[in-house]
Amino acid sequence: MLENEQIYRQIIEYSVETIIIHADNKVLYINQSGANFLRATKKELIGACVLDIFEENAKPAIKERIQTTMTENKSGELIEQTIFRMDGTPVEVELYCHPVLFGDKRAVQSTLRDITTRKEEERQHKREINEVSAPIVPVLDGISVLPLVGSIDSDRAKQLLEVLPSIIQKRHITYLIIDFSGIYNFDELVTDYLLKISAVMGLLGVEAIITGIRPKLAQTAVELGVNLSGTRKMASVQQALEYLGVGKIK
Repeated sequence: MLENEQIYRQIIEYSVETIIIHADNKVLYINQSGANFLRATKKELIGACVLDIFEENAKPAIKERIQTTMTENKSGELIEQTIFRMDGTPVEVELYCHPVLFGDKRAVQSTLRDITTRKEEERQHKREINEVSAPIVPVLDGISVLPLVGSIDSDRAKQLLEVLPSIIQKRHITYLIIDFSGIYNFDELVTDYLLKISAVMGLLGVEAIITGIRPKLAQTAVELGVNLSGTRKMASVQQALEYLGVGKIK
């Protein structure tokens, strides 16, 4: 039994992944890769509270997850979390845990894998997709239309806020017509993000003209307390273009 335990310790000690063994939320063991990853020494980490590396709002769920692993004696599902190294640096990880015997003590083994690079690549890919899926259509010098089409989730709405400023500055846009008529799926969070676009445009010296707001979307905006009094609103893109002196669309 002792020989098996020594072999087990050797295996996890030389693992390239971060492996933490803990009980009662206290760290009993961490391998050297884990100590390096968390930017601390083993001495500093052993005995520390394993919950300390998690964001405050995530701690209750992580604590419950650990308790479930112990009481039901089964592995937890693979999840993604943001944790903090000992120097305060945030890092995104995959987290997997399962029950183990550490000596004669029941404990939990948590394995952390750094996925920061992968997550950033995913975000960059989403930004590129969202830039293509929400193209800014030039009409005349300084005048463009942003047609919002299809289903908008919170990620896409957030990405729009991130990519629009750079596109607008590159194209020297003065008036941006944001058309909501093609949106068929949205919730309160998405609505809040989308209606913030006009505020961002104002900071960039661009006049936003919102068109195609359906009654339901307008009602949601009112319920959210979104103030659109300073934003020009029109029924359609054609009406907005006529207002800007472009003329009727044949």
